Amino acid sequence: MQLQLIVAIIVAILAVVFALQNAVPITVSFLTWRFESSLALVLLITVALGILMSLLVSVPSMIKTRKMISSQKKKIRELENGLQKGTVSRIEEEIESVESELPLG
Repeated sequence: MQLQLIVAIIVAILAVVFALQNAVPITVSFLTWRFESSLALVLLITVALGILMSLLVSVPSMIKTRKMISSQKKKIRELENGLQKGTVSRIEEEIESVESELPLG
């Protein structure tokens, strides 16, 4: 926790130094839109938008993984219940099916 705070403070200090050294005004043009601001602000906004876009792209994968984990936990509970009832052969078949569904790596 303290290490994260120290890293965050260092990154913030570096961002301030970067902004102070790159205060040159520039004009950004995109289609009919024109925007004039400092170089540092434009770069920081670009980085923030890139982070946001990467998070949005990774959300479906995270949802799929959580759904698969939930399904696997449910199957594990069913197998544990079956084990308590003594149906070993059915459990072995279910274990094989669960193992075949698990992603490699």
